[in-house]
Amino acid sequence: MLRSLFSGISGLRSHQTMLDVTGNNIANVNTTGFKASQIQFQDTLSQMLNAAAAPQGGQGGQNPAQVGLGVQVAGITTSFTQGAAQLTGRSTDMMISGDGFFVVRQGTQQYYTRAGSFDFDSTGQMVLPGDGAIVQGWAADANGVIDTSSPVGDIRVAVGTVMPARATTTAPFAGNLQSDAAEGTVKTLKVTAYDQLGAEREIQVTMTKTATGWTMGATDGTSTYATTPLTFDGSGNLTWTDGTSGDATFDLGGVTVDLSGITGMAGVDTAKAGKQDGYAAGILESFSLGSDGTITGAFSNGLKQGLGRIALASFTNPAGLQKAGGSLFSTTVNSGDPQVGTAGAGGRGTLSAGSLEMSNVDLSTEFTQLIIAQRGFQANSRVITTSDEVLQELVNLKR
Repeated sequence: MLRSLFSGISGLRSHQTMLDVTGNNIANVNTTGFKASQIQFQDTLSQMLNAAAAPQGGQGGQNPAQVGLGVQVAGITTSFTQGAAQLTGRSTDMMISGDGFFVVRQGTQQYYTRAGSFDFDSTGQMVLPGDGAIVQGWAADANGVIDTSSPVGDIRVAVGTVMPARATTTAPFAGNLQSDAAEGTVKTLKVTAYDQLGAEREIQVTMTKTATGWTMGATDGTSTYATTPLTFDGSGNLTWTDGTSGDATFDLGGVTVDLSGITGMAGVDTAKAGKQDGYAAGILESFSLGSDGTITGAFSNGLKQGLGRIALASFTNPAGLQKAGGSLFSTTVNSGDPQVGTAGAGGRGTLSAGSLEMSNVDLSTEFTQLIIAQRGFQANSRVITTSDEVLQELVNLKR
């Protein structure tokens, strides 16, 4: 049989695979996070008709004479170029700008994806739609501290998450007490403090102008601090100290009241309560995503606190990843081990909330590839029909 028949068949098979790859790219032109593939061809083994010969005995050298036996697919490579951004406005839609992959868990298997269209299930777990793969990262502790050196786990942002109360330990007061204020002037400074359960109580510091200066007393409704004169130096700096603490602070019901920021100069009245360090318990009302993957919750007590941080993975050879369906990738022996870390570090890209990465399929390129594949298929079919006609002529030699 003619070698050209088998060469034509190999060409049909290879160009059919090219059509399959191109068709899949076009089918996924609107798939979130999809990465297009390209096919490469290579020739197969060539049959040796005459081997090469070296020049000798007054005769020149001879080049090898070979006949190729067709074409085969050398490889199908995934292109990880950045796809276009699509603004969605959904807080759970996330796009990676740069390199990296989201890490998700499906059962006991870890997968990697560029598709950041996430949702929450009934338990507050952040999941991919469809297969329910759970997004991986680091959860924050009760104080909002996120340890990114620990192993990754499931990201959960549950409705009704409570921020525990924090007891007030320090209540500072600062500003100027007017040294030339009228005798009998009373200035009352108030600050709300919290116990470890979040219960409120009001600390009230009362300062009264006397003929010799200012006096100060304090109460929180249960505990009191006896009225005592405040003393200042010639520059208006507070020189008064508490007999127990030895400085300008005193204890009132477990809270350290700090008066070190008080001054006593003329013509200015700015004394006020500072910001105490406690707060009541709060319930999660909303959350936002930072470019480093940190999920920050806004609570009903007016405070914000970290809830978790989304992990990203990078690979030495991302083209070595294997497509696992559902816009997921799995590792192979040629992809290298995943380097899991935070966004914006270690060569991993940053995150953008309210956006999705679209497919990186270029339709103009894909339609051109369709034409090339079609013409290649037609040309190889002509090789087969021409070879068949030659065989027919051979058969017709004997009638």
